[in-house]
Amino acid sequence: MTRAGAGAWTEPGAFPIAPGIHRLPLPLRDDGLKGVNVYAIEDGDGVALIDGGWAIPEAFDVLAASLNSIGYRPADITRTFVTHAHIDHYTLAVWLRTEYGTPVAVGRGERDSLTWIAGHGPRHRLQAAQLIEAGAPHLAEFMSRDDAAADPVAECWELPDVWLGEGEVKVGQRTLRVLETPGHTQGHIVLYLGEEELMFTGDQILPHITPSIGFEAVPQQQPLVSFLDSLGRVRQLPDARLLPAHGPADGRVHARIDELVEHHRRRLEQTRSAAARLTSSTAAEVAEQLPWTRHERAFAELDPFNQTLAVTETRAHLAFLVHQGELAASADDVVLYAVP
Repeated sequence: MTRAGAGAWTEPGAFPIAPGIHRLPLPLRDDGLKGVNVYAIEDGDGVALIDGGWAIPEAFDVLAASLNSIGYRPADITRTFVTHAHIDHYTLAVWLRTEYGTPVAVGRGERDSLTWIAGHGPRHRLQAAQLIEAGAPHLAEFMSRDDAAADPVAECWELPDVWLGEGEVKVGQRTLRVLETPGHTQGHIVLYLGEEELMFTGDQILPHITPSIGFEAVPQQQPLVSFLDSLGRVRQLPDARLLPAHGPADGRVHARIDELVEHHRRRLEQTRSAAARLTSSTAAEVAEQLPWTRHERAFAELDPFNQTLAVTETRAHLAFLVHQGELAASADDVVLYAVP
């Protein structure tokens, strides 16, 4: 299938973006996002991928069928550029390397998290410690149980062949500009094709949802500061078509950045107000006061994994407000926030 976008954005196939560039939606397992967009760019010898997908058989089968529809096979993938080291982006790239020798490149800022996971340390140990500090020991226990059930080797957590920094990479006759955009993760990158006004934004800029902030094996100290700074840097570039990792590829980068900045401005106001009402509170207690998702669901309605994301994100907003001097934080084992 090579139609430009009939049906839902997760419908499998190879959807043309520009001559020699296709969007290949791949399925996810037990994930509310339902799918991840992998982009194939013809490079003369085969195709380079932007993002790899999740290392599950159904994703590989869809990738193979989608490539076949445009005349390629998985063995024709020359390399994979991964926007960040989350399981739904990174691990199928490692699987492809195991099967075909396909090199894997990822942002250099992912070194700490990938070294931790590839060393077979419990993937969420540092996040669990952060959740205890945030006043959510039950969620820390949930994450620890998830670690106990996981096998880093089977999940394809290995180090990449190339650590990418700011600069340019050639893909056939095209030149991709690599931009380091920490925030969603420390090593997140976006890739920009200026002449064609295309930007592959990974999870940093998504069309309909706001990406999680700072959910990674080795957490950042100020992920929201990094995220907003990254959005500001990208906003200074000429506008481009938004090619996200999740969602339809029919938006524009500048408009969506403006919406994300406004969302976080409002969220910071809500977070500060909640902290002020509670007088002295943990990040978990503040998270319980806030609405979640586009449907403004109550915290208690979220499943444990999404409660974990909610507490982590609330902690990032509280840390930002402390950084700005609008809140004060205690230095105890469980951190309390209050208006100074």
